Amino acid sequence: MATKTNESQISKYGRYVGYGIGAVGLDLSYGLFYGYLSKYLTDVLLMPAAFLLILTPIARIWDGINDPIMGTIVDSTKMKMGKYRPWIMIGASLNAVVLALLFTNPGIPLGSVWLYVYVAFMYIAWGMTNTMADIPYWSMVPSFTNDPKERNTISTIARTFSGIGQGIITIFTPYALLLLGSGITKEERKLSAQGFSRWAIICAVLLIVFAVICASVTKERHVVYNKDKFSFKKLFNVLKSNDQLIVFMLFAMISNAGWYLTSGVGIYYFENVEGDVTKQSMFATFGAVGSFLGLFVIPIMQKKYTRRTIYQFCLVMVIVGYAAMIICGPILHQMLLLYIAYIIASIGIASMFVNQTVMLADIVDYGEYKTGKRQESTTFSMKGFLQKMAYTIQTIILFSGLGLSGYDGAATVQTDAAKTTISVMTFVIPPILVLISFLVFSKKYKLYGELSEKVQSFVAAREAKMEEDA
Repeated sequence: MATKTNESQISKYGRYVGYGIGAVGLDLSYGLFYGYLSKYLTDVLLMPAAFLLILTPIARIWDGINDPIMGTIVDSTKMKMGKYRPWIMIGASLNAVVLALLFTNPGIPLGSVWLYVYVAFMYIAWGMTNTMADIPYWSMVPSFTNDPKERNTISTIARTFSGIGQGIITIFTPYALLLLGSGITKEERKLSAQGFSRWAIICAVLLIVFAVICASVTKERHVVYNKDKFSFKKLFNVLKSNDQLIVFMLFAMISNAGWYLTSGVGIYYFENVEGDVTKQSMFATFGAVGSFLGLFVIPIMQKKYTRRTIYQFCLVMVIVGYAAMIICGPILHQMLLLYIAYIIASIGIASMFVNQTVMLADIVDYGEYKTGKRQESTTFSMKGFLQKMAYTIQTIILFSGLGLSGYDGAATVQTDAAKTTISVMTFVIPPILVLISFLVFSKKYKLYGELSEKVQSFVAAREAKMEEDA
C-alpha cells in the first residue's frame, strides 16, 4: 500500500512538473515580446515612439473584446483532450508562428507605410494567439485540486518554470542577439535584424515543444463545464458580482506595470547608460537567483502568517530592493551592488507573482460562492487582460519618456537627458507603482481570514454534492 501511495505521489508531482514546463515556452514568447519588442522597433526598424503610443491602446481595446470571449470559449470547450489542453496546443502553435513573423521583416523597406501595417497586424495577432494559450493554461490551476496548500504548490511549480522561461530570455537574449546577428566582437556589438529574427524563431520552436509536453503529461480532474454563450452583459455581471476580482485587477495591474517597466527599459539602460548591453545578462542572472529564492517565501511564511501578510511583505521587499538599486545604479554606478540589490527586489517579485496566481484561483471560488456559477476561464481571462493593461501602462511611460527626452534609435551615443530619463524609468518609477499597489491591496482586498474559510467550505460542500449526484 505504501509503495502504491508513493508511486501515486510521484505520478501526481510528475504531472505538476509537466504542467509547469508549459510555462517555460509561454514565457519565452511573453518575455521576448514585452522585454525586447520595443528595442527592436526603435533601434532596428527605426520606428518612432509615437507609433507604439498609438498602436498599444488600440490593441488593448481589441483585447478587452477578445480576451473575455476567449475565456468563455474555453469555459464551454469539451473535447477528447479535455477543456484546457486543446487550446494550449492550438494557441501555443499559432503564437509561435506569429512571434517569429513579428521579429522578422519580410523585406519591406524601412519607413514604408506597409511596414507599419505589417507590425500592427502582427502585434495584435500576437496578443490574440497568446490569449488562446495563456487563459487555458493558468485556468487549469483550480481544476487540479481544491486544497489551498496544494494550489500553492502547483502555482509555485508553475511560477518556477515561468521564471525559467523569463530567465532564459533575460539572461541569454543580449548574447543571443549579438551571436546570431552581425556583430560578435566587443567593438562591433550592436543589435541587428538578423539576430532578432533568428532568436525569435528558436524561441518559437521551443514554445511548441514545451506546449506538447505540457498537454501530454497533465490531466484535468476537477473540471466544471459552462455551456453559457458569451455576452458582454454576462461578462459585466461576472465583474459586478465579484468585487474582489476588480480589486485584484487594479492592484495587480499597477504592481505588474512597475516590474514590466524595468524589464522593458533594462536593455536601454545597459546599452545606452552603462554602455554594454551584455551587462543586462549578469543583472538578469542575479535576478534569477532572487526569483528562485522568492519561491520559498510562501512555503516558509505560510506556517505562521496569512497570505495577506505574506503578500504585503513581498511588496515591501520589492520597494526596499528598488531603493537600493537607485543608489547603487544611476547614482554610484556600482554594478555588483546593483546586482545584489536586484536579488532583494526579485525575491519580492517572484513571491508576488505566485501569490497573485493563488489569489486568482481563490477569486474563482469566491465568484462561485457569490453567484453559484463557476467561471474559471472567464475569470482567468482577466489575468491576461490585466497583464496587457500593465504592459500598456509600461508602454505609455516608456515611449513617452523616450519621445520627450529626444531618444534616437539610430544614434551611437544618447544625450544626457535621454540617459537620465531611461534611468528614472528603470529604477525610480517602478517602486512608486508598487507602493500604490500596496496601498490598494491593503485597503480593498478582503478575501482572507473568515471570509476565505467560508468560501472554501462552500465550494468543497458543493463539489461533494455534485459528486454524489453524479
